[in-house]
Amino acid sequence: MKSKRFSVEQIVSAIKQHEAGLPIAEISRKLGIAEGTFYAWKKKYSGLESDQVRELKQLREENEKLKRIVADLTLDKVMLQDLNARKW
Repeated sequence: MKSKRFSVEQIVSAIKQHEAGLPIAEISRKLGIAEGTFYAWKKKYSGLESDQVRELKQLREENEKLKRIVADLTLDKVMLQDLNARKW
């Protein structure tokens, strides 16, 4: 089964519809998703506006990139210390 990608606006709109009183089963059926997916979205994005969600995703991507950079630099540092510790 091919997975669908939903935009931030669609996710926030679905959560807002639920907050307005629409049942989760109906929202899930309209979007073609499982109720578990909706609950995961709700847990992740509840109370946020679409611009805040977009900013949150951007910050998470930047954080992941910075963590990779730190890991690479730490590995380089350890390798250099090992080389320096050897006696020629």
